[in-house]
Amino acid sequence: MPRWLLDRMVANADRPALVRGGGVLTYGGLLDRVAAWGTEFDRAGVGRGQVLAIDGDFTSTAIGCLLAAMDRGAVVVPLTAAFGGAQREEFLEIAQVAATVTISEDDAWAMERRPGAGRDHPLLATLRERGHPGLILFTSGSTGRNKAALHDLHVLLEKFESPRSRMCTLTFLLLDHIGGLNTLFYTLANGGTVVSVAGRDPDEILAAVARHRVQLLPTTPSFLNLALLSGAFDRHDVSSLVRITYGTEVMPARTLERLRERLPGVDLLQTYGLTEVGILRSKSKEAGSLLVRVGGEGYQTKVVDGILWVKARSAMLGYLNAPSPFDADGWFCTQDAVEQEGEFLRILGRTTDIINVGGQKVYPGEVESVLLELANVRDATVHGEPNALLGQVVAARLNLLEPEPPAELRRRVRAHCQDRLAAYKIPVRIEVAEQDPYNARFKKLRRD
Repeated sequence: MPRWLLDRMVANADRPALVRGGGVLTYGGLLDRVAAWGTEFDRAGVGRGQVLAIDGDFTSTAIGCLLAAMDRGAVVVPLTAAFGGAQREEFLEIAQVAATVTISEDDAWAMERRPGAGRDHPLLATLRERGHPGLILFTSGSTGRNKAALHDLHVLLEKFESPRSRMCTLTFLLLDHIGGLNTLFYTLANGGTVVSVAGRDPDEILAAVARHRVQLLPTTPSFLNLALLSGAFDRHDVSSLVRITYGTEVMPARTLERLRERLPGVDLLQTYGLTEVGILRSKSKEAGSLLVRVGGEGYQTKVVDGILWVKARSAMLGYLNAPSPFDADGWFCTQDAVEQEGEFLRILGRTTDIINVGGQKVYPGEVESVLLELANVRDATVHGEPNALLGQVVAARLNLLEPEPPAELRRRVRAHCQDRLAAYKIPVRIEVAEQDPYNARFKKLRRD
């Protein structure tokens, strides 16, 4: 790992680094875990430049394994239970994994060597020539096949070298997510405390916030909406919270309004990042605003035809299983549609999610925000459906708090939308969904 990070962990040896369940691990204890993993890697022959998959959550064993692998210059592939079976085997093959470490919730672990991982992708060869540790993250596959993004960890961690606020932070996003790793490295780099929980139920999360006096909660709009509607914020003392950050999807205006009303003293900050370029620094225009300024040291941004482009020093080296998405000057098209107000942006959503109704663009997030104003609606997911005359029409799947006659629900929805949305934005098809509309990362799923 970088020398500066090691020095900070040594300097904070007596401070709590990780809280999970009833256990507390100090930075000194975490360094002991790193040393123990170094011995295990020596026994197993896991060395510099080799690809190691770590399958687990933010436990002390998994974090120690991750840091030890970084320390010896290995290439790490974090995995979680969200990807299993045939898909997991596909990931291991694409990443050319030489060994896997599987870690259970109770920190039991098993290591397995994978023979035949001798092929050398040109990008992996480039990383080995640099002598730097690496990171392979798989995209969520929202636009097709999952892609394997290779990062130089030495470069990715540079932004954490400048000291910032020390906070007690809950790791909501998972170990295989760029946002989850960003939370981990930010906290460790500043001598803070990582609070880790096994589940993602609102009561479990907010009980941990209350119990451990968590100050920073990085999460998603889908989770915040669920926590508000379930009443979880009312059942737990969350007075320790200083900041809630939210990202990975568009925040509905109604959800943000409710959150401000319930937590008036908490700083609500929209974050922005992508697997391919990392997490940009961000600043909301004002409390409760959906306008955000993104960028910071090492990042450049521009808007071309309403689409956000990013150029980053911390950008990935490339995909292991797809062509490079960068243009000749190193710019990456995010596929996120935005509106500009001076230096601030309003993120409207992915271009792949835009619904085209007779040539008119409809952004699902705008319609979802209006639907969330309705009584008895727990969540709303909007998508486009084919139409012979218009190309597409707007369709909505609603998760309800209580059962309701379909005809009455459709009547209420259309009456509510009549004065709030243009006619072409009003859902034509309305159905009740039984399953939650988000994946294991609490990111909304608009496709079946």
